[in-house]
Amino acid sequence: MPLRYHTLPVTPFHQNCSIVWCDATLDAAVIDPGGEVPRLLAEVARLGLTLKAIWLTHAHIDHAGGAGQLAREQGLPIIGPHPGDQFWITALPQQSAMFGFPPAEMFAPTRWLADGDTVQIGQETLQVRHCPGHTPGHVVFHAESARRCFVGDVLFAGSIGRTDFPGGDHDTLIRSINERLWPMGDDTVFIPGHGPESSFGEERRTNPFVGGRWG
Repeated sequence: MPLRYHTLPVTPFHQNCSIVWCDATLDAAVIDPGGEVPRLLAEVARLGLTLKAIWLTHAHIDHAGGAGQLAREQGLPIIGPHPGDQFWITALPQQSAMFGFPPAEMFAPTRWLADGDTVQIGQETLQVRHCPGHTPGHVVFHAESARRCFVGDVLFAGSIGRTDFPGGDHDTLIRSINERLWPMGDDTVFIPGHGPESSFGEERRTNPFVGGRWG
């Protein structure tokens, strides 16, 4: 598999931060560095990778809390999420105080993302899909050739993302799953923001929130 990844749970919320890299170049991106930046950098070094970018699915504190520090210390671009999450980025200091996280550094994304965009690391290109519902600006990163999708908090093994935070909407989330995730194929394995991996086919068959549905 040309695109490789390693997932490292970080923060007290055990958020799945994924290090993704191109096997040909060993260039890497980190998806959703919610915190524990020294630990993340140590893991990148252990894997022998060169970190090139930060990709964000959305701007909740457990996903984006370490992005500003990591970008500043390593001179990295922050790519994503969709502009719909600007208010969550603005609120990062309040989020960190509310949940007892270390103070989160403010940042401005180097590049916002929109549905249909692509991101690249080394020789690998991933598709971006805008999947609102958990947050208005949530995106996912689809590595079609590897049959993998990094979905943040849109979908979990046996569950779906919360929609009771500001900007969340249950019907919008279900529509995102039906219209944006399921067409990627039942054999696509997804890496959620929390908990174990699963496949879209498994969730369509068994997930009580969305099982059996198709867009």
